[in-house]
Amino acid sequence: MNKTIGMLAHVDAGKTTFAEQLLYHTKSIRTRGRVDHQDAFMDSHDIERARGITVFAGQAVMPYNGSTYYLLDTPGHADFSAEMERALRTMDYAVLLLSAVEGVQGHTETVWQLLRRYGVPTFFFINKTDRAGADVQRVTEEIRSLLTPDVVDLTDPAAEIADSEAGERNTGSSEAEAAEEGRSGLDLSSSAARPLPPVTLSDALKTFLAERDEPLLEGYLDDRLTEHEWTEALIRLIREGRVYPCLHGSALLDIGVADFLRKFDRLTVTPYAAANEDEDTRKPFAGRVYKIGHDENGTRLTYIKALQGSIGVREFAEYVDRNGDAEPKSMREEKITGIRIYSGDRYTQVDRAYAGELFAVTGLTEAQAGEGIGDALDEVVPFEMTPTLTASVAFPRELPVKDVLRIFRMLEAEDPALGVLWEEELQQLQIRVMGAIQLEVLSAVLRERFGLNVTFGAPEILYRETIAAPMTGYGHFEPLRHYAEVHLEIEPGERGSGVVFEDACHADDLPVGYRNLVGQHVTEREHHGLLTGSPLTDVKVTLLTGRAHNKHTHGGDFREATLRALRQGLEQADNILLEPCYRFRIRAEAEHLGRLMHDVQQAHGIFDPPELSETHLLLTGTVPAASFMNYAVELASYTRGKGMLSLTYGGYRPCHNAGEVIERRGYDKNADPLYTSSSIFCAKGAGYSVPWDEAEAAMHLL
Repeated sequence: MNKTIGMLAHVDAGKTTFAEQLLYHTKSIRTRGRVDHQDAFMDSHDIERARGITVFAGQAVMPYNGSTYYLLDTPGHADFSAEMERALRTMDYAVLLLSAVEGVQGHTETVWQLLRRYGVPTFFFINKTDRAGADVQRVTEEIRSLLTPDVVDLTDPAAEIADSEAGERNTGSSEAEAAEEGRSGLDLSSSAARPLPPVTLSDALKTFLAERDEPLLEGYLDDRLTEHEWTEALIRLIREGRVYPCLHGSALLDIGVADFLRKFDRLTVTPYAAANEDEDTRKPFAGRVYKIGHDENGTRLTYIKALQGSIGVREFAEYVDRNGDAEPKSMREEKITGIRIYSGDRYTQVDRAYAGELFAVTGLTEAQAGEGIGDALDEVVPFEMTPTLTASVAFPRELPVKDVLRIFRMLEAEDPALGVLWEEELQQLQIRVMGAIQLEVLSAVLRERFGLNVTFGAPEILYRETIAAPMTGYGHFEPLRHYAEVHLEIEPGERGSGVVFEDACHADDLPVGYRNLVGQHVTEREHHGLLTGSPLTDVKVTLLTGRAHNKHTHGGDFREATLRALRQGLEQADNILLEPCYRFRIRAEAEHLGRLMHDVQQAHGIFDPPELSETHLLLTGTVPAASFMNYAVELASYTRGKGMLSLTYGGYRPCHNAGEVIERRGYDKNADPLYTSSSIFCAKGAGYSVPWDEAEAAMHLL
């Protein structure tokens, strides 16, 4: 069967080294690389090898015991959490690595919360047991107390796979060589039919499982379950996320890796049969886009996890065109021109891809990460990891702007969180980032991949603006031989909703083509707020009415009228400055409770009632990103490195120091070249301007 597994961890826990060992044990690579030697198979980019960290979610294919594994090595640094989260949606199982010395760390908790959000069955592997200070028992207790009480130790003799001919079915070198080229080429028809050996569980482990499943408890008390039934029960509980197996060893010294692989293979199942066994290949294709990339020739690659059926070259793939202006969104159908199975930086061209496989296709021009393909056309679920910082981009002015924008648009397609924004009138380029390390890596990517030398401004908090109460805005644009009038109702929306447009204009007032133009101009870009010029958000804009002229109205007229109506409404409104917040989880020794509560209050955050044990505490809550983004260093200082901070995006809230931010930004709403709140009317063959506070009285439709 096909299985997708992901490697996740806090940075430097040994994910890449562990992945190298798995590839070596399955004969997918001939020699084991090392991160410190800059020759790891999974770190295929020069930037990753130079820095010794995983930046991009790499993938490899490995055969083992009749199954084909698609291995994903995800970034462990918090700055690249968005890349890690995009990979999560493809995983059938995850392996969460922890250091036997450091144990559960701040980012480990963040990863764990994301795994639970997406419901990914998870195995733990406690790594680096060879290091001084390693304590497997302590780390296991940390997992049990800080992450989940349902962790279970599967090291021998707690669980042993019975020795049998069926227990070892690895494929040997010939299939491994095929896997290195991208696809295993295994004939699974005979091996899949062999009976699998049971896992012999200890009495303590059986008791642990019975306590978590009532039907299993009845069989346990009656002592009527066979070893095969216990094995199937363990597989089911793992798959349902009710039990989390844990093993340990040293990836660097290859201790415990083979045992982990053997047990992982036996205790994991997926609904994806091998290609020649898949009875569902006749079903309509369904897949999920998890990544966008470009090859060395600039060809756009759309990475897909196949969920059902199969798809071949020269067949058509259907997905929602989310770049279109129509509501509801129209469908786009494009031909697949090529299918590639990637393993590291190498790939094999194939004619068809099947359910459970990870592959890249060429030919799809607009599909986005998270997008459903074919029969998986459900709504895109928003990603949890959202940047809270923005940075300006300075590039050599002798370079054509369109070429620089083309490069950044390519990077934005690969990382949607980048949020590239070009201000034409101001000639400014801005991006959104998770942190300073991401900017350093991005600078190296631009230099090495595109030969583009850029510098970035210091990252700043990404503020937003909204309004407190409904308001009607009026816009009129009527210089000589032009005409358009628009009336918009602007009202507060739900937090996180962005800018939503609704058409309530009667067809007798304005033709549908012009009404669509108004909707397009409302949603085509982010609009400046009046307080700091930050993006407007969380508002619902409704077109009430409008007017056009049969002879003098042009398409651009409605853009002018719409933007003026929007701005005129904001001039009347009670504007609110919003700031990004973090949801935080702090674990520390109980003695630091007073200091922690004081620090959160000083940072203008709010916290839930603390959870206390005899020795430790857990404090959760919400705090402004601006006042807490560097708190990890302070926490480590006064807790002597024992405090643990986990931060995730917590949405936008009213800014705690709005006056200070507004003064510091110094935005002049009347000097913004992109926007004006005045309207243009015509008299005696000449246009004249009417200020926003007088425009309503001059409107033709009132």
